[in-house]
Amino acid sequence: MSEGRGEGRAERPVPGQVVLVTGAAQGLGAAIARHFHGLGARLILMDRNEEGLRRTAAACPGAVFACVDLSDSSATAHAIDQVVTQPVDTLIHNAAILKVEPVEAVSLETFQATLNVGIQAAFQLARAVWADMKKRGGVLVFVSSRSGVEGFTEESAYCASKHALEGFSKCLALEGEADGILSVTVTPGMYMHTPMSEANYPPELREKWVDPILLAPAFSYLARRPMHLSGRRLDAWELSQEQRAR
Repeated sequence: MSEGRGEGRAERPVPGQVVLVTGAAQGLGAAIARHFHGLGARLILMDRNEEGLRRTAAACPGAVFACVDLSDSSATAHAIDQVVTQPVDTLIHNAAILKVEPVEAVSLETFQATLNVGIQAAFQLARAVWADMKKRGGVLVFVSSRSGVEGFTEESAYCASKHALEGFSKCLALEGEADGILSVTVTPGMYMHTPMSEANYPPELREKWVDPILLAPAFSYLARRPMHLSGRRLDAWELSQEQRAR
């Protein structure tokens, strides 16, 4: 593989990086934001939950943030214009909608909103950071799940969204390779205690869930740009365990 036209393919340190995290108001996104702040990254945070977003930003002094409904393409474009004012080194698209219901009960509005947050916003955000990443290299991390690999009953919209995200990431990995742009999807690999899991997990899985902060080291490792992993689907729990063991 040839070296890119940007700053080469060497791994990068996290301190000083500009890191954009969506779904940052709570759960995994908030944990990722706090983790990166502790490592000295400069944060751009997005979520539609203003109260939670402000809480995360307060825990990460210096972070800039936009309260935005990522299912709305116009609102997403406006938010990008407002807060993405410098080159982004690492984009972590974590925001998602999961509404568990049989397909006959899924409204067109719910289906569209789920896909819009999952894949439309991923496209808009990737496009927004792509030009600078082609010059400097960069990292794109898209949070997927088992629902992006297989199907589940009563998750037709969510599975469609995550499957689309898997294909999108693979294409970006190919297109960005020569310029040192890493693109991967990441599945949690472990049951997490988040507002989404509180709404959907049965008792037997609640006994296994962990604090999402334990999965955050996987994301800071990927932010260093290990290009040999580009195009892959990775397990955040396994990667985090490996990082803690070093």
